[in-house]
Amino acid sequence: MKVTFDIECTPEEARAFLGLPDVQPLNDFMVEQMRKRVEANIHSMKPEEIMKSWSSMGVHAQDQFMKLMQTAAQASLNPFNTGKTDK
Repeated sequence: MKVTFDIECTPEEARAFLGLPDVQPLNDFMVEQMRKRVEANIHSMKPEEIMKSWSSMGVHAQDQFMKLMQTAAQASLNPFNTGKTDK
């Protein structure tokens, strides 16, 4: 035997019926705190600020990146050394 019940109620009514706590004040507080943090840090997401942080690493980081790319390119041209030599 199969029985189906369709109950129409709001989420607040369902929580009250099931004895669950009302988390709306906590949710409102958390959303407000997140909004404040996003507003306070939104300036760091501007492209100019991102480029400043990337370029602050200086030329040394760029050189390291170039060496990494050159090593990867050389490795792709000369796959794993199998120990065999061509004469």
